[in-house]
Amino acid sequence: MLRRNTRLRREYLYRKSLEGKEREYYEKKRKIREALEEGKPIPTELRNEEAALRQEIDLEDEYTAVPRTHIDDEYATASEKDPKILLTTSRNPSQPLTQFVKVISEIIESCRAHEFTDVVLVHEHRGQPDGLIVCHLPFGPTAYFGLLNVVTRHDIKDKKAVGTMSEAYPHLILDNFTSKLGQRTANILKHLFPMPKPDSKRIITFANQSDYISFRHHVYEKRGGPKSVELKEVGPRFELRLYQIKLGTVDQSEAQNEWVIRPYMNTAKKRNVLGD
Repeated sequence: MLRRNTRLRREYLYRKSLEGKEREYYEKKRKIREALEEGKPIPTELRNEEAALRQEIDLEDEYTAVPRTHIDDEYATASEKDPKILLTTSRNPSQPLTQFVKVISEIIESCRAHEFTDVVLVHEHRGQPDGLIVCHLPFGPTAYFGLLNVVTRHDIKDKKAVGTMSEAYPHLILDNFTSKLGQRTANILKHLFPMPKPDSKRIITFANQSDYISFRHHVYEKRGGPKSVELKEVGPRFELRLYQIKLGTVDQSEAQNEWVIRPYMNTAKKRNVLGD
């Protein structure tokens, strides 16, 4: 199993290393295709390669016309089966976290062997959750979030106003993830949930505002017909603050950073990286 995972990881990194060359090749074919469609002369720098590139264009279809990326490989099988999530904290939260670091690689290897699709790690500080790590298997990515304003179901005083926890697969609302990084973050979050049935009355919302992602969990009922909808919050509720995305799993310290927050970003009040 270890040799197989090493080989698959090596193949994945090799495909990722070819992305630059494939993108350059794609741009050449795109320029020739546009020149042919608009009746313009072929660019001078591409005339020596025109014959070979035109032959490649003629053989393309809708699946091969656009180059694939490592992001496509990461979630290539996401729609084939329901996600299988491992949710864990440190082995003994009251002890130093260095003890937990020693077993992270064992946890990841065990999850790969049992075909888990994601690992979710929860951090705490003095009994209060303050961090969330979402690691997609087998190759990544890994997203690191800060947790703020956590309110659990047990913390809500008005028990009558809290809806009953449903076990149905939820519908997702992903609001204001308009930038490229926002779409990447939404892609990581949405693949934690399986495909719901059309009549499911459970809703989970990830709403981005000023790069703070609000999580809300509701159920609804139509007591007076389709125009009368009663919405009840189930809980929990919290805010997420993305601060890092790595191109690898959580146990790989050598993995590249796809994006990481910098100190000067906290002072740029008008600059939002996830959406408008």
